Amino acid sequence: MSTLVLAEQHTEILASLRKLKGRATVGDVVSASGLPSDAVRAGLKRLLETHRGHLAVSESAELVYDFDARFIERGTEPFLARAYRRITGLVTHGFKAWIVIMLVVYFIVFVVLLIAALFANQRGGDSKGGWGGGRGRHGGGGFHFDPFIWYWIWGPRWRIGRPYYGQRWERTLEKGDKVPFYKKVFAFVFGPDRPKATRQQLDRGTLRLIRARKGVITTSELVGHTGATFPEAESEMGRLLGAYDGEAAVSPNGELVYAFPGVMTSATESRVPKEPDPSWMRLEHPQELTGNTVGANAIVVGMNAFTLVTSATAPLFIFPRLGLGGAAAFVGLVAVPVVFSLLFFTGPLLRMVGVRRENKRRAARNVRRVLLGLVYNRSLGRGESISVDEAYAFVDARLKNRSVLRTEVESVLHELAAELDADMEPGDDGRLLFRFDAIRGQFEASEAVRKKLKLENRHIGDIVFSTSDSTEESSNRDLALFDEQLAGERIDLDRMLPAIDRIGFEDDYELVEFDRQLKESTSRR
Repeated sequence: MSTLVLAEQHTEILASLRKLKGRATVGDVVSASGLPSDAVRAGLKRLLETHRGHLAVSESAELVYDFDARFIERGTEPFLARAYRRITGLVTHGFKAWIVIMLVVYFIVFVVLLIAALFANQRGGDSKGGWGGGRGRHGGGGFHFDPFIWYWIWGPRWRIGRPYYGQRWERTLEKGDKVPFYKKVFAFVFGPDRPKATRQQLDRGTLRLIRARKGVITTSELVGHTGATFPEAESEMGRLLGAYDGEAAVSPNGELVYAFPGVMTSATESRVPKEPDPSWMRLEHPQELTGNTVGANAIVVGMNAFTLVTSATAPLFIFPRLGLGGAAAFVGLVAVPVVFSLLFFTGPLLRMVGVRRENKRRAARNVRRVLLGLVYNRSLGRGESISVDEAYAFVDARLKNRSVLRTEVESVLHELAAELDADMEPGDDGRLLFRFDAIRGQFEASEAVRKKLKLENRHIGDIVFSTSDSTEESSNRDLALFDEQLAGERIDLDRMLPAIDRIGFEDDYELVEFDRQLKESTSRR
C-alpha cells in the first residue's frame, strides 16, 4: 500500500476518532469512516504508537481503543516549555565556559597579586616599585605555566562533550579516563549531567521481559517490571502494541493479553533470555546535589572562597602595597570577582530545593516498588492477604537507610489496591486486609497463552500469524486459542513467583553508558 493511501487512511481514522471523542471500537471507526476493518485495525494500532492512548475492554468483551480526547502525540511538550528549555540550554552552555574562565583566571590572578603584595610588604611597602620591582628582585619569578595544571584541569584522554554523571559513574571508568577539573566545577554549580535515554534504550528492558515471558505479557506484568502506575502501564502497552506489531485479545474473564510474535521470531535456534530485574531490584538512588566527591567539592569551594575573600579585602591589603587604584582596578579586581563568587555559591543553594523535592519523589517511588514486590509475591504465591502493619514492616526492613513513615506505606498500599483491583476486608482482629487476586488472574491468562502459542519455538519459516489472513481472521483465531487454553488447563505460576528477600538499586546512567562504550570501542577498531 502506498504512503499516500496510508496517509489518507490515517487522516480519516483520526477524524472519525475526533467525532467519537477518542473512544471507539474497530466497528465504530469502520462505520464513521467507511474504511475496511483490517485497514482501521492497522491504523488504530499505528495511532497507539504515536498518540497517547491504550486498549480497554467493554462490558461486551469488545476491544476499545481509548485515546486522549486532545490526541496529544507521545513525547511532545508545550511550545513554551520547549522554547524555555532551548533558551536555558544555550545560556547554560555559555555560562559554563564563563564560570571556568572566571574561577581559574581570577584564582591565579589573586594568587599572584597576593604573593606580590606579601613581598612588597616585606620590602617595607614600597608601592611605587613594588609590583614591577618585586618581579625584578626575584629574578622574574612571576607566574609560569605548569603543564601539570593543564593535565589536572583537562585530563589527557577526555573527549569534549563527554558527560559527567557523578562520582559513582566515575568509579566505573578506566584508570586513564580522568574526569577533568572543569567538569567538577560545572557539576558543583549546575549538578552532574543527567542521562537522556532514547526510546530504543528505554525499550530494551521491556523487550527482554517480553522475550523472557515467551512473547506474551499483560499490563500487570509491565507494572511489576517498570513500577509505573497501572494507567501509565496501560498507555505504554498501547504504544508497544503499535511499535512492535503486537496482537491483543480478551480472555473469558475479561483480561487483556498481549502477544508479540515478531519479537520472538529468530533466524537461529531460539533461547529464552534471562528476565530483567523487577522494579524492586532497580530502585532509584537519591539525586546528588553536585555528584562530586567531598575532596573535589572542597577544592572548588576553597578556590572560590579564596577569590571572594581576597577580592573583597583587596582595597585594604593588595591595592595599597602594589600602588593600585582607580575605577578600573576596583571594578576588575573587586566588584566583578565578588559578584561572581557570590553567584557561584548561590547556584547550588538554589538547586538544593529542587534536589530535595526530586529525592522525595524518588523515595516515594522506591516505597511503591518495594511494596509491589510484596504484593506480587503474595498474589502469585498462596494468595495471602496483606495488612498495613505487614506492609510497613516489610518496606521499613528493606529501606534501612531511609526513615519510612507508616502513613506513607498505608497510602501507597491503598493506591495499589485501587489500581490493581484488590479486595479489602477486615480481618479477625479488625485490621484491614488487602487481597490482590486480580494480579493472579492476569498472570494466569498470559501463562495460558504462552503454553498454547509457544512463540519461543518459532523461527523464520514457521507460520504464527499468516499474512494471508485478514486482521479480523487473525484476531478471531488468537481469541479462540486464548479461550481454549484458559477454559481447559490449570495454570501453575510457581516459576513466576518473584523473590523479595532483597532489593537493588540502578543508576540512571546505566541505560546510556552501554551504547556509548560500544560506540567508542567500535571506533577504535
